[in-house]
Amino acid sequence: MGKRVAVVLAGCGVYDGSEIHESSAVLVHLSREGAEAEVYAPDVDQMHVVDHVKGQPTQEKRNVLVESARIARGNIKDLAKLDVKGLDALIIPGGFGVAKNLSTWATQGKNCIVSKEVEDVLKAFHAAKKPIGLCCISPVLAAKIFPGCELTVGHDTECEKWPYAKTAETVKELGCRHVNKHVTEVHVDVKNKLVTTSAFMCNAPIHEIYDGIGEMVREVVRLA
Repeated sequence: MGKRVAVVLAGCGVYDGSEIHESSAVLVHLSREGAEAEVYAPDVDQMHVVDHVKGQPTQEKRNVLVESARIARGNIKDLAKLDVKGLDALIIPGGFGVAKNLSTWATQGKNCIVSKEVEDVLKAFHAAKKPIGLCCISPVLAAKIFPGCELTVGHDTECEKWPYAKTAETVKELGCRHVNKHVTEVHVDVKNKLVTTSAFMCNAPIHEIYDGIGEMVREVVRLA
């Protein structure tokens, strides 16, 4: 029997939801590993809606579950209905929606609040000793909830290739161990069963991001 893996989305689009390429890569690699993806999202309003051409917020209102359903081709469930007992692992792709709709990281950084539904799900998988895969910005959720955990968001020195490297410093300030990794690599926190990779935290060719997510998925399925 293939592993059943919950994939939690945060909307549809890099600036206000889940990063579409990362989400798609997770689903493709799960399929390749013979795992069954069950897609979930919280039934809440987005923090805001961003025009992805202009990069500017609009007056529009959108719902996280409804928008995430676009990526899931309609096959999606309300996060409130997730039952960890029937699942083997959890993966949360990146995108600003993680920092805006699943938490308040975008506006409050290390002082953020993780939404209760998301925190409860992460803690349930952790307590059940089931693996959790996080990429791009989503490792900050683990940094906030599991003090002392080990993770990567890429590199900790800012440059053209690593424009978001300050995130690594913030993770360290939360008491976590940050491990520098290339975009095609993952870090596995064996004790906490956390698998992390940088994805679009790195200014890298899209196939390298896809390959790094593949490594994350393989490790998650292996640990499940």
